[in-house]
Amino acid sequence: MKVKKLFGALLAMCLSIAFAHAQEKTVTGTVTDQEGVPLPGVNIIVKGTVKGTQSDFDGNYALEASVGDVLVFSYLGQRTQERSIGAGSTIDVQMEEDASQLEEVVVTAQGIVREKRSLGYSVTTVESEKVESRPEADVARVLNGKVAGVNITSNNGMSGSGTNIIIRGYSSATQSNQPLFIVDGIPFDSGTNTQTNFLDGNTESSRFLDLDPNNIESVSVLKGLSATVLYGNRGRNGVILITTKGAATGDAPSKTEVSVTQSVFMSNAILPKFQDNYGGGFHQGFGYFFSNWGPRFDRTDDDGVASAGQFIRTGPNGVAILQHPFNYIADPTLIAGYEDFLDDEYPYKPYNGVEEFFRTGYVYSTSVNVRGGSEKVNFNANYGRTEDIGVTPGNRLLRNNFSLGGNAALSNNFTVSGVFNFARTGYKSPPNAVSTGSGAAFNGSAIFGDVLYTPRSVDLTNIPFQAVDGRSLYYRSGNDIQNPYWTVANSKTSQETDRFTGNVSMSYAINDWMNLTYRVGLDTYTELNSYGQNRGGVDGPTLGILRTTSVRNSIWNHDLLLSADKNLSEDLNLKATLGANSRRDTYAQDGIESQGQLVFGVLEHYNFTTPSSVNSFSGSNLNQNFEENLVGIYLDATLSYKDFVYLNMVGRNDWSSTLERENNSLFYPGASLSFIPTTAFPALQGKVLNYAKLRLGYGSSAGFPTPFNTRDVLSLGSRTFVDFNGNVVSGNTVSDVLGNRDLSPERVQELEIGLDTRLFNRLNFNVSLYQKATTDLITNRTLDSSTGFRSTFVNIGEVETKGVEVDYDLNLFRESESGIGFNLAGNFTASETIVTDLAEGTNNILLTFAVSGEAANYAVEGRPFGVLLGSTIQRDDNGNKVVGSNGRYLVDNNITEIGDPNPDWTTALIPTITFKNFTLSANLQYRHGGDVYSVTTAGLIGRGVVDADDPIHRESNYVLPGVFADGSPNNVAITATEFGFNTFFAGGINEVNIFDGSTIRLQEASLGYSIPKKMLDKTPFGSLSLTLSGSNLWYKAVNFPDDVRYDTNSSSTGVGNGQGIDFFTGPSTRRYGLTVRASF
Repeated sequence: MKVKKLFGALLAMCLSIAFAHAQEKTVTGTVTDQEGVPLPGVNIIVKGTVKGTQSDFDGNYALEASVGDVLVFSYLGQRTQERSIGAGSTIDVQMEEDASQLEEVVVTAQGIVREKRSLGYSVTTVESEKVESRPEADVARVLNGKVAGVNITSNNGMSGSGTNIIIRGYSSATQSNQPLFIVDGIPFDSGTNTQTNFLDGNTESSRFLDLDPNNIESVSVLKGLSATVLYGNRGRNGVILITTKGAATGDAPSKTEVSVTQSVFMSNAILPKFQDNYGGGFHQGFGYFFSNWGPRFDRTDDDGVASAGQFIRTGPNGVAILQHPFNYIADPTLIAGYEDFLDDEYPYKPYNGVEEFFRTGYVYSTSVNVRGGSEKVNFNANYGRTEDIGVTPGNRLLRNNFSLGGNAALSNNFTVSGVFNFARTGYKSPPNAVSTGSGAAFNGSAIFGDVLYTPRSVDLTNIPFQAVDGRSLYYRSGNDIQNPYWTVANSKTSQETDRFTGNVSMSYAINDWMNLTYRVGLDTYTELNSYGQNRGGVDGPTLGILRTTSVRNSIWNHDLLLSADKNLSEDLNLKATLGANSRRDTYAQDGIESQGQLVFGVLEHYNFTTPSSVNSFSGSNLNQNFEENLVGIYLDATLSYKDFVYLNMVGRNDWSSTLERENNSLFYPGASLSFIPTTAFPALQGKVLNYAKLRLGYGSSAGFPTPFNTRDVLSLGSRTFVDFNGNVVSGNTVSDVLGNRDLSPERVQELEIGLDTRLFNRLNFNVSLYQKATTDLITNRTLDSSTGFRSTFVNIGEVETKGVEVDYDLNLFRESESGIGFNLAGNFTASETIVTDLAEGTNNILLTFAVSGEAANYAVEGRPFGVLLGSTIQRDDNGNKVVGSNGRYLVDNNITEIGDPNPDWTTALIPTITFKNFTLSANLQYRHGGDVYSVTTAGLIGRGVVDADDPIHRESNYVLPGVFADGSPNNVAITATEFGFNTFFAGGINEVNIFDGSTIRLQEASLGYSIPKKMLDKTPFGSLSLTLSGSNLWYKAVNFPDDVRYDTNSSSTGVGNGQGIDFFTGPSTRRYGLTVRASF
């Protein structure tokens, strides 16, 4: 009997197991967010079990479960959803945002991951979709307008040129104000290895150009010092944290995914609107001059062209026919071989030579990404190719990027990860030296300085540009202007860079709350620079020049981190990281410069007669070696109470090799507090206020000097001079800068308060106020010549920056609710940096190289940092402008403040509309204020090729408002040419060329369409989308003359501490094109 009962029980058990197994089935579905967009990475588990999965890239999932089981869907910042399994096998879920669960995690300093709610400082994250597939190859320019408090300007209008980045204003007068780049957890050198100063040509690239925006997973910008203390003095100007796709962490997709992106963009130069009524000449008389104050083309004036010596006859439609300008070339050897031009008739009419000089540019970008793995191992591989053919002839950028990364969780509590990136970047362009309106002003050639103000009656396109012996050939009798086509053909700069960056890290879980990590990273590149010009030019060394330099830059970075995450009680949690850091920077440059070309056209050193190891433009030695070592220890600890109060304490001590032992150690502390009242007092949270966080942060940092400022420097010259017998004599030279062993670091401190909120479950609104001060500024003080030195570096001066930053994100309509989605995001920045103190007896500090007779940036006590000082019109005691006996204004050459280049405030508005599978987005920007000293504007109007908003009536005389020195009113008339040329351009009066830089801009616009998934079911594609987009599509500098079309988003002073200076930076570009993305 007992046997029968036992048998019956076993049979019943087997039948129940078999029945249960029969009820288990595969449940599939798609998870979307509140907007209906597929949501990858959603956790789906069977309730009460450990069985689960994640949604893939397209939001799809598949899971084995039984009828009656409950599936739990959870995702960061979304309400947890539960669904019971019934007879069906498909369960689609739309997640809903939950403001109370906004536990977004962000990467902070040293790669520490924290909940955003716990941070007492501002961090802005830009995701990959806002960075990739953009017309710009420069990741910094892609960020333009997307982050509050970040000011980004380009050097000039050429593709690949340098980019200046300033976060929260300037903190130093002589040291770098550029932010620190951290790529995949390691320092990334972003410097611009300028081979000379901007006066002689500013064509080098910023080295973050080596980064491929299409391989970036996210960009986090740490702006305040409380956020950057762990990076020590390197983080004093803010930190840009970039995570590439190869280093991105997270669960691997359920299958290997391949995505391909292909973009093609066109670019056009935004040129001035040239007037076509008047041609070359002066005072309404014709001449083959380089100014455009000649007679009218339609000859309805006094027909000054008919009385010109070059006039032949009147042609069809009344056009004046002139002798070809080659008839008036003073040196007949220049036109040998072009004698047939002497008999050619030359119509006096407007030509489109400048417009035809610039070409249509193209940007081709390809990106292929492969990612996959398993539960414990994942990998990511990426290849990118970008070719940017600039609108300026001879300008081209080509970059190839390779990336491989991954991580693995081992069985013995170890986790290993690594990422390796290789970039090969080639950049070419004509030189672009400073021009003040008459060719190059210094040693290098100026591509824009010889073309933009070409008289309208000059047929630039069809005039031969090169004599048979290679010399530059143009239309003026003295041949004293370099033909821009000759510059393109014979004057070249290039950079070829091979770069490797990579890191390997290993982590060991000591227990469930403590972890030990070691990370080693290397960033190294070799950069080959070349500057060459064939003999026969007008600008630059007329006998030819070739300068080549080889640069090897390396950063070795080691970090050892002990991190802990421990619940001290039910309400208290402690997160702490103790770390040690070692960084070694080495820079080695070797080069040679040769002059005296033997055979035209061969730019090789063996073809030159005079070699040298000195850069003849700047006087600096081409052979340089630097090594800088930095060792630091740091601690970051956060104590939280009930997830609504977070107190963070942080400190770092650095020892630097660039200072003497008694000054080389410095400790900088920081602290921050985050309080979430909506969690502390749940009654505050409702339909209006969903989330609020108050934050307070303090941070400090330092600015260590560059190497060798504390010691006297001896230069060795193997070829100091050659004696009368031809013997080479070597020599030693002591630098004229006296070393200062007492030099100490600059000290920087900042206080930041802020409020982050979410309102009506639709509006995210964040505001930050900050005050930053720098003391002990390192400045260059002039010494009396009796000391035997010219200057020395000392600690004097203070600057202070105050600012406010606002960013917001408003969902006006949700597509899931109204059928159409409308999001309005944006930011606002207002800041001002004031020089609060300079040493007694120091009136000002020049911040950049300066051009004699032109305005420049200075630090002046009590005034905004970088104010423009320059010459003005003389004024009497009553403020009246003083006129000389010739009727022109008199110049006061005592430099005074004529402008402030700092914008009063900037803002960006980013609307996004979604409808079904369409997405329409734009980036609108406005800059208010910020003066610009514009030689481009002065040259275009002063040379007469562009009209001012109130055009000068060229057939009239003018009496300038003002008085003579005796106080009597001016009554002397001057010609229109004198008014335009001598007042705005050649009169040496800087103040008339100051313009308010307020600018409205459509920075970006895009229209995207995603092919519905149902249409792709029988195709190999997992997803497929097309996007039309453009950048810099329209702008208006509202206080500049309309026809100049000047772009305020550039500065001739390049990467450094100057701003608001324009010496023919060249036209900016408008770009637009198509991007196709596909995944498999």
